[in-house]
Amino acid sequence: MKNFIAFALLLCSAAAVFGSVSVSAEDVRHQPLKDLNGYFPFDPPASLEQWETRKQYVRRQILVATGLWPMPTKTPLNPVVHGKIQRDGYTVEKVYFESAPGFFVTGNLYRPTNIEGKVPGVMLAHGHHKDARLDMTPENRLRSLIADGAERFERAGRSTYQSQCRQLALMGCVVWQWDMLGDSDSIQLSRELVHGFAKQRPEMNKTKHWGLFSPQAEAHCQNVMGLQTLNAVRGLDFLLSLPEVDPQRVAVTGASGGGTQTMILAAIDDRIKLSFPVVMVSTAMQGGCTCENASLLRVNTGNIEFAALAAPRPQGMNTADDWTKELATKGFPELQQLYAAYGKQGDVFLKRGEHFPHNYNAVTRSAFYTFLNKHFKLGFQAPVIEHDFDPLPPVQLTVWNDQHPAPKAADPDFERNLLAWFTEDAEQQLSAAASTPEGLKTVILPAAEVIIGRTYANAGDVQWAPQHEQDRGDYVQHTGTLLNQTHGEEVNVVWLCPKHPSGRVVIWIDDSGKSAVYSDDGSVNPAVRKLVQAGTTVVGADLFLQNGEAVKQTRVVGNPREFAGYTFGYNHALFAQRTHDVLSLVRFLRHANSGPCPNRDLKTVAIAGWRDSGPIAAVAGGIAGDAVDRIAIDTQGFRFGQVLDYRDPMFLPGGAKYLDLPGLIALHAPRPLWLAGEGSQPELISTAYHAASETNALVTFTGEAAQQQAAASEWLLK
Repeated sequence: MKNFIAFALLLCSAAAVFGSVSVSAEDVRHQPLKDLNGYFPFDPPASLEQWETRKQYVRRQILVATGLWPMPTKTPLNPVVHGKIQRDGYTVEKVYFESAPGFFVTGNLYRPTNIEGKVPGVMLAHGHHKDARLDMTPENRLRSLIADGAERFERAGRSTYQSQCRQLALMGCVVWQWDMLGDSDSIQLSRELVHGFAKQRPEMNKTKHWGLFSPQAEAHCQNVMGLQTLNAVRGLDFLLSLPEVDPQRVAVTGASGGGTQTMILAAIDDRIKLSFPVVMVSTAMQGGCTCENASLLRVNTGNIEFAALAAPRPQGMNTADDWTKELATKGFPELQQLYAAYGKQGDVFLKRGEHFPHNYNAVTRSAFYTFLNKHFKLGFQAPVIEHDFDPLPPVQLTVWNDQHPAPKAADPDFERNLLAWFTEDAEQQLSAAASTPEGLKTVILPAAEVIIGRTYANAGDVQWAPQHEQDRGDYVQHTGTLLNQTHGEEVNVVWLCPKHPSGRVVIWIDDSGKSAVYSDDGSVNPAVRKLVQAGTTVVGADLFLQNGEAVKQTRVVGNPREFAGYTFGYNHALFAQRTHDVLSLVRFLRHANSGPCPNRDLKTVAIAGWRDSGPIAAVAGGIAGDAVDRIAIDTQGFRFGQVLDYRDPMFLPGGAKYLDLPGLIALHAPRPLWLAGEGSQPELISTAYHAASETNALVTFTGEAAQQQAAASEWLLK
């Protein structure tokens, strides 16, 4: 990035001296895609004020990516608690409840035998060990762990999950240990689907009744990561519904995939007062399972920053002989710096353990107990260590029995119906939000900014690098490149600058790039000429990858599994990148001190978008807000929800969730909008303009396609 900026400055300096310069700096978007094995550092902001702004954005990013913005309606949990087992000093019960209608969360509840007053609550998430809650460690494996110092006891070591839950209950805590999807008693979605998905399923890739991992699911932010996160949030609801649990002393911990769940829950839910993610906080590998990834989730962020979102609440973590082994020097010092800014440097803790493999061993568990004991003031002697005991056999822990029959396992209809419920629930909430200016501003726009991955405020510092200038009689043609120095991006543009400018500028966006301002014979496009002759400056642009052969399929990372989240969880979609270019154009027009038409007195900025670039212009204009005065677009009836290939250039994760393209177009209200391709009365958009008391600002065009641009030009001149 620094090299790009330096080169860009050199170009601008050379242009000032020589008047023209050849541009050859490479747009950073041509570089190899980032994947889960990339490098994800965290740079704490200079002030807590800056951090709070960033914190709110990243938290929103997590919620949007996991389908929890807005939070799905919290329907009754209908908890069933049964089969109490009395143990020495604690009890174990079997629990299931519904995080969404008919969608069961299963697990065990551990409670101290004699509870007086309010006691702490602890949520324990597990990783990818098969049948984790019900599993027993084989003897040969256990003996190796004992020999290495990772475990201490031949009996208790058979079930580390029971060991941890038992110890916490003996320390006076109520413990909820639940199943990840496809594990132990969670059988409604198969383990093979949830954690092993590899190939797209044609029967689930449809515009209606779709399944997980399909482009439709991705366009609606429906993913396994989100389902598991919802289960965690509803599990916290369940835990706090118990009258004995102290809401001021609730903790969450877990290792590997459970460490990911721990970070995410603490990041998005302030009801968690202490967290201890194990073998997952790292600047390196971010989590390899499909259940730890989601489109949009880690674009321009990562696990260290996710952990940072818990600050200044107490948080512990560890290192092991895995991707966390460099945490002591990469990531943890930055977390200490952030906690120090809050005056809480001592509340973030690292347990070193690079000699241990990737697990939640007895040494790390002891560190968690001791950390919890300190911050929840439990009064036990430090360090707190486990004692040996006889674990319960799996048959005594399983939730389902004859009196409590299990739901149907791995039912494709259940999968489809579950996603359909989330879709309907979201549409109801979002339709209500889109019907008011406040809802558009506080719900739809913040989501759109995450989906595109850029706000207008951070669109970047954009500079002009000229190439050629030619007098064309009543206007001057300029060609050159806009250099976005903040993001390392470039946009090749052509300016048609009238010699008697009116102060109006129109950005003309089309699939053919900047050549769209011309006709096939080289003359100026008649609709564009009408604008120029009226004194309007017209800017044509090659949006990213528009200056060559049309893109048929976008790039994806090298991971062979056909999961969009492995690519778009770390990289912007092409649609978003092209939207960034439009934002760069608007930003330059509004903030540049110089340019191809320095004598113009800027009065209005408008965007005109055609063909597949119409939706791009529409989304960019919605995000740009008042920086764009008016917009003319033809959507051709496009819908993100109709895209059935996650490599399609028009694929946009989350694009269909927020009432699809009409929901994003509604963000233009109350600004003037000329709209083709949506019929004469586009209900959702009309409602937004009516709510803003600007019904006359919406003009819908239903005439012949050949007349669109001419009609739009006349409207743009009003």
